[in-house]
Amino acid sequence: MEETRDILIVGGGLNGPALALALARKGFSVTVVDALPETVRKNAAFDGRAYALALASQRLLTRIGIWDRVAGHSQPMHEIKASDGRAGEGPAPFFLHFDSAEIEEGPMGHMLEDRYLRRAFLDTMNEEPGIHQVQDRVIAQEVDASGVSLRLESGQILRGRLLVGCDGRESGTAQRAGIRRTGWDYGQTALVCAIGHEKPHHGIAHQFFMPPGPLAILPLPGNVSSIVWSETHDSAAAINALSDKDYLDVLRPRFGDFLGQIRLKGKRFAYPLKLTIANRFVDERLALIGDAAHGMHPIAGQGLNAGLRDVGALVDVLGQAARRGEDFTSPLVLDRYQEWRRFDVATLAMATDLTNKLFSNDNPVLRTARDLGMGVVNAMPGLRRGFLREAAGLTGELPELMR
Repeated sequence: MEETRDILIVGGGLNGPALALALARKGFSVTVVDALPETVRKNAAFDGRAYALALASQRLLTRIGIWDRVAGHSQPMHEIKASDGRAGEGPAPFFLHFDSAEIEEGPMGHMLEDRYLRRAFLDTMNEEPGIHQVQDRVIAQEVDASGVSLRLESGQILRGRLLVGCDGRESGTAQRAGIRRTGWDYGQTALVCAIGHEKPHHGIAHQFFMPPGPLAILPLPGNVSSIVWSETHDSAAAINALSDKDYLDVLRPRFGDFLGQIRLKGKRFAYPLKLTIANRFVDERLALIGDAAHGMHPIAGQGLNAGLRDVGALVDVLGQAARRGEDFTSPLVLDRYQEWRRFDVATLAMATDLTNKLFSNDNPVLRTARDLGMGVVNAMPGLRRGFLREAAGLTGELPELMR
């Protein structure tokens, strides 16, 4: 049995460490529990995975001491181009073009490889005296009048005043609390990898909507781009089983030749796509953030950004409660976090769900309507600027760490 900490965090991926660092800098004592050894989590090998970090998320990472460690490895996104079409036929005549010059704050976001971000989080946590890290698996949790107990696989018991689940879409923390989930399978699998190409991308991100699902081409440093390529489950399984050469042969007509010759870099990944939202984000002495609270379609690239908004909101709520002398674990305090995040999450989930359904089909009536719609938005600077600020994470009620 260890001393009682203010916050116990289950999950040491990305959102968990971000929350731990933000809370420790507010004076909370924090323990982070993760089942994976640090050597595995800190693996520096390039594997092709990367994140599109909105401007608001970059601000949060700056405030918690992460951005300066990773900025040199990031790629600013200066433009986004979205178009409709079919593989091998090129884009439709109407498209959307967003340019970061239309907002005052600079690039709308940055692309950053997973390996740099994870390593920066681990190094920064190791330097933070307010954070205690435990490598073990949680097998049970119990809430009582004075706090929360976690029983670990090793037999160790941790005590805390508040438990936060950051342990993914299959969150054991949520399951042990009896929190059920709502959602559905999209019938799509995302194929994820990195592609090297002949020509420079100039910091332009591309979203190509095709009948089976969207293909995102996202710029990384150098002549490299990260792709998130959605296909039906059966097609994705067949494509992923191909050799690298044959995989590229299937990708080329979808990718196009605007960046010259392409080649695979790093590993290939496949992720089934589902919508899954926890029916509640809080329970007695418990809060959920990130994928433990909500998992959405990657069509807007907002998964990690939504999780970091959770981090900022929870830190605001707990910090304000502590300053006022409130019990920061009380249901009234935790409900403030839930009320803040539920509407934003529901809105984002509906928007991504509707966009995916609207564009992931070959219905000629819908194709005409959506292409005309993109043309109208592209011709209206005010509306286009609104979409651009939304993509940069600059709309809605922003937590202090993102302002």
